[in-house]
Amino acid sequence: MILLATFGSGGDLEPFILMASGLQSRGHRVCILASIDHLERLHASGLPHRVYATPAIIDAMLQDPGLWHERRGLGVIARGLSAILDEIIELICELAGPAPCVALCHPFMLPAAAIARARHPRLRVVGAWLAPSNLRSIHDPLMIGRRRIAPWVPLGWRRALWRFVDRTWIDNHMLPGLNAVRTRRGLAVVDRYFAHLPECADAALGLFPAWFAKPAPDWPRPFMQGAFPLSPGTPATLDDEIEAFLAAGAPPIVFTFGTAMRHAAPLFEAGRDALRAVGRRGMFITRHAAQVPRDLPGDVLWVPCASFASLLPRVAGIVHHGGIGTAAEALRAGIPQLALAFGFDQFDNGLRLRELGVGDMLPADRVDARSLQARLERLLASPVTASACKVAATRLAGSRDGDMFMAAVAAAVDGQAPAGGGPAPLAGQRLPSRADRFDAAPHAQPPCGLQARSRHRPPTS
Repeated sequence: MILLATFGSGGDLEPFILMASGLQSRGHRVCILASIDHLERLHASGLPHRVYATPAIIDAMLQDPGLWHERRGLGVIARGLSAILDEIIELICELAGPAPCVALCHPFMLPAAAIARARHPRLRVVGAWLAPSNLRSIHDPLMIGRRRIAPWVPLGWRRALWRFVDRTWIDNHMLPGLNAVRTRRGLAVVDRYFAHLPECADAALGLFPAWFAKPAPDWPRPFMQGAFPLSPGTPATLDDEIEAFLAAGAPPIVFTFGTAMRHAAPLFEAGRDALRAVGRRGMFITRHAAQVPRDLPGDVLWVPCASFASLLPRVAGIVHHGGIGTAAEALRAGIPQLALAFGFDQFDNGLRLRELGVGDMLPADRVDARSLQARLERLLASPVTASACKVAATRLAGSRDGDMFMAAVAAAVDGQAPAGGGPAPLAGQRLPSRADRFDAAPHAQPPCGLQARSRHRPPTS
């Protein structure tokens, strides 16, 4: 049995649906664990699934505007996780049972899986890291919220900075609820949350390619390099309203800020005004009508949802929240993108898009119509951006990435090196047993010279 434990928005869920489908086609028994607000999507997938939480718990998180604050967001998540952590642990224990089992986990699900493993030692835990910044590193590029730490800053200062951030931004929110659960179950307390996450896992899988984010020397080893989890095959058909709008004029600019966002009304208003200023048509995509300006002009269409794989190759560009899934779809479509980052991984993703030359990034709380107009005009007129977008689209155009992605996923859950020329672990000749653990060396060399170091994993980890 392979349990795919996920958390978060629709963008967090989709990679796990893709992985579950691919693993099932390879003969594995699978079950997806997700929050109750995704029940309709899980039914539509046709995959075995179980849900956790209540609508009230999920709504409390999504309705809280602090969720999208770069410092307060983790506090909102911590309150939600504390309310459901015991339920998730029991679900994992129930489904895992005494037989060998693998839990392929979203980063926020790793602590629950590690606690479940204390009861079921034959449970193997694999971390599925959706975005590069999910993996703590002291190496460049280093983003602390919206601030990039200059490459010349010494590594010792970077470690001290992370200790300060952990103490004042993260651990005071994330650890009390987790440690209360661990203490009740007779397990040792955790002293640093983001250091604990990779310690929970027996293997690490990156859901992004090396050309988007080169593995850092202090990422957990062995690290299985994957690819963007983009759906293969023929894209879904667009509905008649979207087709009619696309046929009626020049390619529009898409504005979307994620399935979980309920507080983007000011950004959509700024988008409406910026589109008017640049003389472009637009498309606003959000499930929440309250975010949409009431006085939309005729050349701006609002739709609740659309297939990005089908839509984005036919638009002029996209303005989004910096989510890794949306960014990957825009890279595949070969269009310029402007990330309006709120928090979490979005600032780091936006920086990487900027350094690839395919787009730009602004903090969402500094956006107005004038700043949007200036960035859009620059991106859409730049031949350098257009060329970089073509390069990215070419990299993602073939089927090889999809094959390599599922080869990496299968190898990570099977605990062996992938066959057939797929991506190999970046250290060692095998994936680890439960007795193996990567200890990030303070003065590690780059990945080509790094060897995994092992030591016994305490039973409370």
